[in-house]
Amino acid sequence: MPGAGKSTVGVLLAKLSGLAFRDTDLDIQVHAHTTLEEILQRDGYVRLRQIEEEILLQIPLDHSVISTGGSVVYSEAAMARLAAAGPIVYLQTDFKTLEKRVAGAPNRGIASSTQQSFADIYAERTPLYLRHADLTLDTVNVSAEQIAIAVLKQLTAD
Repeated sequence: MPGAGKSTVGVLLAKLSGLAFRDTDLDIQVHAHTTLEEILQRDGYVRLRQIEEEILLQIPLDHSVISTGGSVVYSEAAMARLAAAGPIVYLQTDFKTLEKRVAGAPNRGIASSTQQSFADIYAERTPLYLRHADLTLDTVNVSAEQIAIAVLKQLTAD
């Protein structure tokens, strides 16, 4: 979900593991020559999700920690490619915490219908995140550094 800490934890995990870091939200913006919010306003959330899928089906994923947009779970093709590249980690955060974080950054560019509330998006996406996750970590009241260390420990223990 937006506000879960994917980019922050991803950078730390990449540093700890010696892997490259890739943020697909940034890849989308570079590809489209504009911000996520501008894509949403101009072309709508369906188009943003299409661009996200296109990017995830094209970019190199090897030897990298990939931070995706929260709507990636709507693309079976993208999720299959991510699963083939390595384990998928779900940073599970409670709704209240996410809502507070997202309220602090109102122009995040969430790829969803304007008819959906943030609670609706959370309810819709959570089962998808759980279904695709190889590892789920509760991130409430845990620092980004602690989360990155926990991910690394759990993934290297296998």
